[in-house]
Amino acid sequence: MTGHLIGTRDEWLIARRELLAAEKDLTRRSDDVARWRQELPWVRVDNTYRFETDHGAASLADLFQGRSQLLVYHFMFGPDYKAGCPSCSAIADGFNGFAVHLANHDVTLSAVSRAPLAKLREYKQRMGWTFPWASSFGDGFNFDFNVAFTEEQQREGKVEYNYERGGHAMDVTPVPAPVAEFAATCGTDAPTYARDRPGLSAFVREDGVVYHTYSTYSRGVDSLWGMYQWLDRAPRGRNETGPWWRRHDEYATR
Repeated sequence: MTGHLIGTRDEWLIARRELLAAEKDLTRRSDDVARWRQELPWVRVDNTYRFETDHGAASLADLFQGRSQLLVYHFMFGPDYKAGCPSCSAIADGFNGFAVHLANHDVTLSAVSRAPLAKLREYKQRMGWTFPWASSFGDGFNFDFNVAFTEEQQREGKVEYNYERGGHAMDVTPVPAPVAEFAATCGTDAPTYARDRPGLSAFVREDGVVYHTYSTYSRGVDSLWGMYQWLDRAPRGRNETGPWWRRHDEYATR
């Protein structure tokens, strides 16, 4: 026997309409926040970043692929990882479909990671992905956008992530079990794993000049995580006590 509230169809409809009003308020508020996001001042990017891509060496401007807007997903795949982060992998599972539509709306979606291109290509093939993925190996791009940190920064507690210093689960001592577990699945230890972080950065190119317009980190990328948008509408919601997801080729067949 279920312990959940049971009601008639009429009772459900009354409750649903009350929820609908709240959902509409949330949608309008989300629209307001989106406009606020677009009104942020642009910051000119003068640094010459260099990436390796499937099409050869590239600058940040080249990653736009001729479009005026660029969305970069900062994918956790450090130089010493043997596989990409499971969480980033779950998020990236949706990129193939989105990238096609964005490309036809003047927006290029690209992942960027610090691992060498050969590692990214091998993992991309394993996952069956086709979206653009650039390597910033040896470049300062990830460090400048606060998604990569040095061992010294980590040791001295100078990691500034998600617009604050410290306080993130990856910076806690002792290391939380999920962080250690994810590090192991990437073939590395927790400190090495934690020197890379997830995030999203947006850029625009106008009159040949590239500007940084927006960045978000940590749970700021939650809305990009397609499976959670579905789970939030499922009867039991996220229904989790800790990380339960795996890379899509690691689940037992059901």
